[in-house]
Amino acid sequence: MLDFITLPDALSPLAPYSHAVRAGDFLFVTGQLSEDPETGKVVQDSIEVQTRQVMENLKRVLTHAGTGFDKVVMARVFVTDFRYYEVVNQVYAEYFKRDRLPGRTAVGVTGLAGYGDVEIDLVVYCGD
Repeated sequence: MLDFITLPDALSPLAPYSHAVRAGDFLFVTGQLSEDPETGKVVQDSIEVQTRQVMENLKRVLTHAGTGFDKVVMARVFVTDFRYYEVVNQVYAEYFKRDRLPGRTAVGVTGLAGYGDVEIDLVVYCGD
């Protein structure tokens, strides 16, 4: 069974997608950018501010789906410049318990939708 999740108070996505899809015991959270949900604009401030907005956007999706960062089993981080990697890691780590860090992939890209500098997607295990 599939459950397609779209946050009712979120702005329309930049493309045709759901914010998350639950497939059995797994939740696949669409990559989040640094879009400010109040203005609809991608935050273009420092990489620290952008990453924090990305993590808060992920948190909104997880909360809406009835889960949290403690259930994340895999994350993919996309950055436009690996000089940002250390700062992205610092902010990212604030959202996870040290003994419950998910698997992760980091990928350098030449650009992201919305022209931000960081995007993160998640795979979450929602079973017992």
